Amino acid sequence: MRDAYHEELDSIGDGLVEMARLVGSAIGRATTAMLDSDLKLAENVIEADQRVDELQHELEARAIALLARQQPVATDLRIVVTSLRMSADLERSGDLAQHVAKLARLRYPDRAVPSDLHATILEMGQLAQRLMAKAAEVIITKDVDLALQLEQDDDEMDLLHRTLFQHLMDDRWKHGIETAVDVTLLGRYYERFADHAVSVAKRVVYLVTGEHADELQTDAQPEIQAVPGAESA
Repeated sequence: MRDAYHEELDSIGDGLVEMARLVGSAIGRATTAMLDSDLKLAENVIEADQRVDELQHELEARAIALLARQQPVATDLRIVVTSLRMSADLERSGDLAQHVAKLARLRYPDRAVPSDLHATILEMGQLAQRLMAKAAEVIITKDVDLALQLEQDDDEMDLLHRTLFQHLMDDRWKHGIETAVDVTLLGRYYERFADHAVSVAKRVVYLVTGEHADELQTDAQPEIQAVPGAESA
């Protein structure tokens, strides 16, 4: 019975990894569909999100069944509850990838992204995919240090997001209001996708340590030593 119980716990983790890999692939393919104006690929991404939703429902059902049958406590309870929250982050990530693909479909055969922003959007898509791949690795390895690195990696996405807005606010912007709205939405989708990857990693930190990632990072900050004689300066 105990072996079956831990197999169920492991299967929840496996489901989370599969969700992370699916949504990571989805954001990469949605970016390609957007930049290449590939309608077929966009449709594939949109349809594939159903599998992510199904995985979340399956995971929720397994977790609720475990709670009802086994009444887990301590670490096991933390695993179940945290996994439910991670699945919600991953499902929302899938929705964001789907939003990118839907925008590509909406503008087909035109392209929502002007040529002078292709490189920035491509970089955002690639970074989003790397962040989610790292989140999947964190779920597998339970590596707290790697999990804490994700928030630093996310700073790069924030910088790219600001770069988009600098283009939009530039007096030389010549692509019109509709394209400005599209680019604004895209920037938000990628930025939120990255936030969910970071959230997944933070939840793994809590799962492993019982402490929130922000608390660990605060504890890790070195104390500032007073300089002798500073008081009298």
